[in-house]
Amino acid sequence: MKDTKRWHEDDSFWETWGPWIFSQSRISNAVDEIDKVSKLLAIGPKDLILDLCCGIGRHSLELARRGYQVTGVDRTRGYLDKARKQAKKESLDIEFVQGDMRFFSRPSAFDIVISMFTSFSYFEDPQEDKRVIKNVFESLKIGGSFIIQMHGKETMAKMFKEKDWNENKDDGVIVLEERKVSQNWSWMENRWIMLKGNERIENKISHRLYAGLEIAALLRDCGFNRVNVYGDLEGNPYDHTARQLVAVGYK
Repeated sequence: MKDTKRWHEDDSFWETWGPWIFSQSRISNAVDEIDKVSKLLAIGPKDLILDLCCGIGRHSLELARRGYQVTGVDRTRGYLDKARKQAKKESLDIEFVQGDMRFFSRPSAFDIVISMFTSFSYFEDPQEDKRVIKNVFESLKIGGSFIIQMHGKETMAKMFKEKDWNENKDDGVIVLEERKVSQNWSWMENRWIMLKGNERIENKISHRLYAGLEIAALLRDCGFNRVNVYGDLEGNPYDHTARQLVAVGYK
């Protein structure tokens, strides 16, 4: 029988690429990102927060350091183990749950849900994206809010590079990236190659691209009564100066 496992369901992918995806600079950036998210969403001191697809917990940990009650959900056990270890080291009380965002739902449990760093839109079937949004809507209390941070079609078109490469000067690891837009600008296909000493590792990853108008329509279609779209976490307009696509839905 043919293996139909997708790239995002492959634990070995996340294990291999984890140190590159969650570089030290990205971990450090969580402080500034949570500063901006807290202000944009006007997070209250007693708000219950869900960090959906929390990865190694960089945002969950930062929220907990500020005294918030946080639940982090991710499908990758290795990432959750790392997050739990760091939380224990800092004596932080965080609930980490292993689960798939397509199936995790906790009705009316949270005031805030965050989806950071393009952790959404991995699925070939757009109905699965819709299922994720509906799960979030069900998990929010009345008056709650949901923030998605990603690149939109508009920002991706402005910054698009067909090929790119990066070198980690600390360990000499070189990463080559090749990108291709397909399906009428609705799908991004990526080829990542890691050169580590004499080792060469290659993976293909892909995800859906949304325009600002499209992600707003999806959130409304799933029940959110108001949606604001911004060009960054500071709440600047989603216009020609936008650096990323940030959508906030209110229940």
